[in-house]
Amino acid sequence: MKKTLLLLLGVSLSILSIAQTETNTKKDWSKIDISSRSADHFMIQYGIDSWQGAPDSVKTSGFSRHFNFYFMLDKPFKTNPHFSVGLGAGIGTSNMFFHNTKVDIKSMSSKLPFINQDSTDHFKKNKLTTIFLEVPVELRYYANPANPNKSWKAALGVKVGTLLKAYTKGKNLVNKNGASIYGPSYIVKEYDKRFIDGTMLAVTGRIGYGIISLDAGYQITSVLKDGVGPNMHKFSIGLTISGL
Repeated sequence: MKKTLLLLLGVSLSILSIAQTETNTKKDWSKIDISSRSADHFMIQYGIDSWQGAPDSVKTSGFSRHFNFYFMLDKPFKTNPHFSVGLGAGIGTSNMFFHNTKVDIKSMSSKLPFINQDSTDHFKKNKLTTIFLEVPVELRYYANPANPNKSWKAALGVKVGTLLKAYTKGKNLVNKNGASIYGPSYIVKEYDKRFIDGTMLAVTGRIGYGIISLDAGYQITSVLKDGVGPNMHKFSIGLTISGL
């Protein structure tokens, strides 16, 4: 999946480089009237998450996913409205699902236990959720700056976040034979942030047309704090819906 991000970032860089050359040689784009273009936008992202570098003992499974919501402010370059800087704030969530594995975030040990439960009672569905307050920053390009909702676009950026909440959620406790013990609606949640790295830094890229784009991101900082578990980095790929 890292190759997907590198490809996306490479294509975005190529588009930005070519676009800069073309707009500098063909037309004085600073005279385009974009006064009617809205500067404030919502950005919604949904897609797949994975942990790169996870050992075999960390058995993620299923459709691990993210949902992000940001309020963005777009500032076009005065000399070339093809380009702008997007700055915003919002909430980023990640839900990692596990196969017959208990992520014991309430443990008092020095390392976060990932406990295999193949031969014991376990939850049929088990996930770890993290919620971050995030600040995304993007360098954006629009082929048609006067009407970005009908334009090809590309963006490169970074996201910085601080951890608000982390919890595990287990649903439908079953025995080793798969029979439900308390019924399918039985749920247990446990909250604790001490094993999760409280600061998140990620690089991002996206390419699309109109309000929809393909996005990818790679978390540079580790998912867990140093010394409490494997050195893993979150990779995300999904779709973005945005005015720009």
